[in-house]
Amino acid sequence: MSTIENTIIHGDCISILEKQLKQNNGEPFIDLVFADPPFNIGYSYDKYKDNLDYDNYVSWTNDWMTACTAALKDNGSFWIAIGDEYAAEIKITARKLGLTMRNWIIWYYTFGQNTKAKFSRSHTHIFYFAKNDKSLTFNDLEVRVPSARQTTYADKRADGRGKIPDDTWIIRPQAIPDAFLDSEDTWHIPRVCGTFKERKGFHGCQMPEKLLGRIIKVASNPEDLVFDPFSGSGTTVAVAKTLNRRYLATDISENYVQQGLARLESTQNIDLTDTVAYNPPGVQTPIRKRKTKKTKTAPTTSLFDNEE
Repeated sequence: MSTIENTIIHGDCISILEKQLKQNNGEPFIDLVFADPPFNIGYSYDKYKDNLDYDNYVSWTNDWMTACTAALKDNGSFWIAIGDEYAAEIKITARKLGLTMRNWIIWYYTFGQNTKAKFSRSHTHIFYFAKNDKSLTFNDLEVRVPSARQTTYADKRADGRGKIPDDTWIIRPQAIPDAFLDSEDTWHIPRVCGTFKERKGFHGCQMPEKLLGRIIKVASNPEDLVFDPFSGSGTTVAVAKTLNRRYLATDISENYVQQGLARLESTQNIDLTDTVAYNPPGVQTPIRKRKTKKTKTAPTTSLFDNEE
């Protein structure tokens, strides 16, 4: 196999993938794709103009998604972060490419942009697609979290390994913090803001390392190849390196590529521990025991006994 790996390549992801696929005799070589493309909302990038007309943006989206799908192994998965404006188009394009949507995840974040004429946005859509829904990598033990059966109800029927995160929406998590849990697929992870230590500074749209950690851990294995077509700040490859994955990324900005390579060079071991971590077999999950007291059993009555 002659595929380049463990680096960031300067250039267009479509042509680079086509070249790598040809060098690999047409054999797909990517185990996991994570893409955080420009949202086409007028954001200021180094080289890319983020204000294409609708048809051009959708056509370009189809082109890069097609290239990624062609290079993705049959048991691989394709994750895409996108804003509200083009979420529907991403889903339709994926269906045309034969991908199966396994989850439509809402990443809820704090420090959303403040608005005065509409509701402030504090989320990003993350699509999780599979090339073959019957054969794919999904390491559930890597992302399991303690369940309410364990932590609240001390239920002996609970799976001691924890549970896979749910599909749950919470309207205002600040008002009900006990209900907004890491076990739900509305992921509450702060954006990487300017004052955060994690912030690298050379790219305005930086994904949190723990968010990429969760995706890479569940959807790939050590030594698998993780690909990011829009490297940007280099978070995907830095996390992949920490998790002992092979990695490859592309970007049309030479500046972003050089900065990303420098970040890779300095990357050692990133702390990717989830807020609520899975306890390996043999480690007892702490259980909050409920106090109970004996009471006399009240006679059974109907809800309608007091109606006139």
